[in-house]
Formats: sequence, structure tokens, C-alpha cells
Amino acid sequence: MLGWCRRAVRRSERLTQCCQRGTNVTPISARPRCVFLHKMLEGFTPPLVCGILLCALCFHRASEHGAGAKKPNKKPNFIVILADDIGWGDLDINQPEKGTNNTPNLNLMAQQGLRLLDFHSPASTCSPSRASILTGRYGLRNGVTHNFAVGSVGGLPLSEVTLPQLLREAGYYTAMIGKWHLGHNGPYGPTQRGFDYYLGVPYSNDMGCTDVPGYNLPQCPPCDSSGSHILRSGCFSNVGLPLIENRTIVEQPLNLWTLTEQYQSAALKIMHNVRERGQPYFLYIALSHMHVPLAPQSVPPETSTGHPPPDRQVYAASLREMDDLVGAIKSASYAGDTFIWFTGDNGPWEQKCKYAGSPGPFKGTWQTKRGGGSAKRTTWEGGHRVPTVAYWPGVIPANSTSSVLLSGMDIFPTLLSLAEVTPPSDRRYDGIDASRVLLHGEQIGHKVLFHPNSGAAGRFGDLQAVRAGKYKAFYMTGAAEACGGDMGIQELHNPPLIFDLEHDEGEATPLKVDTCEHQEVTERVAVWREELLWDVATDQSVSAADYSSDDAAVPCCDLARPVCRCPTQG
Repeated sequence: MLGWCRRAVRRSERLTQCCQRGTNVTPISARPRCVFLHKMLEGFTPPLVCGILLCALCFHRASEHGAGAKKPNKKPNFIVILADDIGWGDLDINQPEKGTNNTPNLNLMAQQGLRLLDFHSPASTCSPSRASILTGRYGLRNGVTHNFAVGSVGGLPLSEVTLPQLLREAGYYTAMIGKWHLGHNGPYGPTQRGFDYYLGVPYSNDMGCTDVPGYNLPQCPPCDSSGSHILRSGCFSNVGLPLIENRTIVEQPLNLWTLTEQYQSAALKIMHNVRERGQPYFLYIALSHMHVPLAPQSVPPETSTGHPPPDRQVYAASLREMDDLVGAIKSASYAGDTFIWFTGDNGPWEQKCKYAGSPGPFKGTWQTKRGGGSAKRTTWEGGHRVPTVAYWPGVIPANSTSSVLLSGMDIFPTLLSLAEVTPPSDRRYDGIDASRVLLHGEQIGHKVLFHPNSGAAGRFGDLQAVRAGKYKAFYMTGAAEACGGDMGIQELHNPPLIFDLEHDEGEATPLKVDTCEHQEVTERVAVWREELLWDVATDQSVSAADYSSDDAAVPCCDLARPVCRCPTQG
């Protein structure tokens, strides 16, 4: 200790001399501190200086431990749980006044972690949202602007670099459970895009028939149905819904009513086996919940009872089933070294009526009063603001909330940052590293966030809405189906509709066009929108997806059997 003090005194003397000499030696950023220390230590004896410095060092180290959480020394495990078609209001804790108890595990996870109140899916439908989550780039860059089909030849362009690919190169075991929907033909499947293991459905769970259909609107017939059934719009009857493990179809048609159990069992097995090897892992669980058809085990299928259950019972039961799965994953994780990020791919599919979720207060009232939907496929808040929880005990402060503007695109740079992996520098990214928001509560998110058309009015991928702070500007609205079938007319807005979300979260009353406030926001938003479009236009790393379709690309276990049924079934 005496030697340390002597060295400290010598350093303090050099510091004093440095301050006295002027600015040639001391860095600019250190000069104010230098002058302050010189004045503070002036007149003190060397032993007293030693004591002061020692106390300051102890205080500094203690404050380092107290001011925000610290990352673990070893590489953390990552679990991303992506719910499908979930509403912001489906999470109980987001709407405590409702008094529901459908998501107790997620409620607890939020109380033990961080709830992100202004978190948005990158798009408001399946494939574009998932592509942006795994690449950190808008669909205008990664090429995925709308959904892939059962017979899609292509998928997420092979020129795109994915999150699991980079984590695997950094020593992570990467596994995916659930819905992929980024191409299944040839080199486009999950195990060709960075995942070591995959178990799941290659696209949405309504894109194929099953022997015992789940609840849907309209209700779809089972596979192998007789010609007496009238095929309804949106029902796939010719091909069974496949369950794929790695690159092999293991079940076709799959059993919707046991799918959650299969997913949970596979996830827990992966977590256990990788932990035994002492290897960090990235587990991406893309749930079928809450996408129709809904098939909760606690509610018997309509075919077995002969009559439908009460309204909302099926949806509530599905929420509870999803929540139970999340609880099982959370319980099996090691709290100190595993970061769980729960979020959604887009808002509720409101045209499914009683089988759709709740957007909470984000109702898009301006649109609903004129007819048409304001959730999935649209750029209204209900379409892309999703319930989000970040959980990492001992690292992310407990029982905290943040209203920072964030996006699913931020998952890519944030997890790479926490894993200390640098993304390739040959491309431009749109996501931001949100690790300091998560770990230290910083209030710096997106200054501007763009919302693309995902199947409503206009062209796929067009930037039709812009979020800037508390303001939201719409350039086009309408043409999305609501419960009951009303589409709403397509409307182009020039100047744009502008809403103040701080005072009008339901998007009911736009600012008056002739106000200074409207004019100022319009000018700023137009500049930001043009800047992004120019940035994309000059980006040499922009990809283009192949959206062509071919019957030969349809996943089929046995072409010789009806609905491609696997030989071991039926």
C-alpha cells in the first residue's frame, strides 16, 4: 500500500506540473479535470494527497458497480421469443385496468425485467418483419417487402447476412424453433441461413390443412375432406401443413393441438444439452401463437364437441398456453447468463374478429371511423406497436419501463454488441444498438422510425408512415380489412396526416393543416424520408428477393399420397 501511495503521489505531482505547464501535454478532454484537481490538491501534503486519491479510487470503483448493471464476463446466452399476430393489449401488465390474468408468466418477467412501451415491429406482416429482425435492415434494403408463399422458389436473399450466421461464427450454438417464413426451398431454409438446428413450420400455420383444424374465421375443413365441403377463401386444402426438422419433413399434416408441446420439449432439450457442453447459445423461438388457426389444448376442437365455444374463450386459452411456454423457457434458463427478449412480429389480425388480439389503446380511430382495419398489415400503431419485455436478472434492472422509441430491427445490432461481435462493414444497417437502453436505462432510441406498407394501400415496402418523436405522419391509409369485411378506401395524403401521439395515442384527430406545428413537422419528416430513400438508392448492398412460385417448391413428404401425407401417417 505504501508503494502504491508513493506512486500515486508522484502521479499527482506530475499532474500538478502538467496543469502548470499548460495545454501542450494535457489532452483537451482532460484539461477541465486537470485544473480542478490542481486547485483541489493545492496546499495538501503528499500523504494527505495519497489518502484523498485512495478514497477517490474506492468511491469510483464502488460507483461503477452501482451505476447500472454490468455485463457478465463470459458470452451470454440469447433467447428471442417472437409471438405471431399479438396485440400490445394482450399482455395483462400493459392494461392492468382490464383485470385479466392470461399472461402471469410474462407479467412476472416484466416485473423482474424491463417493459418496452414504445417498441415496434419492423413491418406489420410476417415475412418482412422477420427478415428485418434477422438482418437489422428495412425491407427496402434486404429485399423482403411481403410474404412468401407455399410454393415460393426464393426467400430472404442469399446476399443478406443473418444474426444466427454471425453468432455461429463467434462460437454460439444457434437453434430455431417455430415459424420461419423466409423461404424453404433449397438454400433458403433456416439451417442454410445460420442455424445449427431447426424444428418448425416453414410458413404460417394457416398455409396448409390439418386433420383436426384449429379455430379460424372462416373455419377451414380438414385434410382429405370430401367434395361436399365448400372451400373458403384463405383455406389451403391440397397440401398438409408440414413439420420440418432441419431439412426433413417429419410430419405432414402436423397436429396443431400438440405443436406447442413439441416446441417446448425441443427448446428445453436444446438449452440443457448446450449448457452441458458449456457453449453459449442463441435460441430463436418463433411461436405459432397468436396466429390463426388457434388450437389450445385446454379447449377441445369444435369437431369433437359439435358446437363452438363462447366468444374470446379460445383466444384467452391460447394466450395462456403461450404464456405457459414462455414460463417454462424462463424457468429452464440460467438467470445470470441468459438474456430473454420477448416481442411480436406485428399487431393483431383484426379481420379474424373473436380470434384476434387487442391493440390496447392504439385503435387507429381516424381509420376505423371511415371503415377498414387499423392493425395488422397497416401502418397504424395497432399494426406495429407490440408488447415487448427484456429479461436478464442481475443485468437488466428489475421492475423498470422505458418509452424509448425502438424497433425489432434493433435486436440484430444489440445482441451482436452484447456478444462483442462486429457486423460486416460492407452494408448499411437501420437498427441501432439498444444495449445501453436495456442495461443502463438511457433514453436514446430512434430519432426517426419508418413504417412500410405491408399489404394495405399502395405498393409493398413503400414508406407510408414516419414516426418522429411524439409525432406520426401518414402519406397513405386504407385498404386493410376489418372485422366484418369492411376494407376502407385507399387515400393518399398530401400534405400528410400528422398525429401527436403524446396526446392522441388512439390516432383519432390529426393536427390541423394550417397550423405552424403541422407545417414544421411536415417539413422535417419530408427531409428525413427523402434522406432515407436516397440512402437506400445509393446503397450498394441492397438485395432483391425472388418472389416467383413453382409447384415443385411446395414442401411435400410424399407426392403419391393425398395432401402429401407422410407414409407413416393415416
